[in-house]
Amino acid sequence: MNIPFGPILVVEDIPNVLELLEVTLRFKGYPVVTAKNGQEALEQIQKERPALIITDILMPKMDGYALVHKLRNDPITRDIPVIFVSATYVTPEDKKFALSLGGVRFVEKPIDTEDFLLTVAEILTQGIITQPRPLPDEDFYRGYRERLEAKLRHKNTQIARTERLLQTLPDEQKPAFRALLEQAIRDRDEIQAELDELYRILDEYNGKRQ
Repeated sequence: MNIPFGPILVVEDIPNVLELLEVTLRFKGYPVVTAKNGQEALEQIQKERPALIITDILMPKMDGYALVHKLRNDPITRDIPVIFVSATYVTPEDKKFALSLGGVRFVEKPIDTEDFLLTVAEILTQGIITQPRPLPDEDFYRGYRERLEAKLRHKNTQIARTERLLQTLPDEQKPAFRALLEQAIRDRDEIQAELDELYRILDEYNGKRQ
């Protein structure tokens, strides 16, 4: 199978999802390299330019939104096609923001492997994709902040609902919901950390204008 430029780069911090994507792609003959967050992805891209990037959005250190914003602002990586995958950022506003950054497709988890493979094949065979102009940094940070704030509200509501539910469940059902609660809390903490950094950056922009 001829793939232009290089391998497919899969960026995903959840090990079983990363393994699923990697195995699915390798089974169809695609060369694959992986990264666990946006920072690792940038390091991989310096070693070898991928033909396609498949990235989750919610990840530690550097998430998918920030990764693609960086790629689109670098002439060397601007035209690499990107597929976003997410279980968390799935509202119409989330998808619109992802595509405004230059994502070519958006795939919701859990992933339908047949549709996923068709999407990959279509993108790899359609040649160079003309990307939109990169968003100005301040526009990116403001849009990004809105998405994170909406997601934080959703996660806090989810956590509160799960905590109330745990008080009423029979003991045998509690472990599964405790695991859900722990994952939701980890997600919330990641989102809050990203927001804190964004607030700092936007304060710097506001300070420069004053």
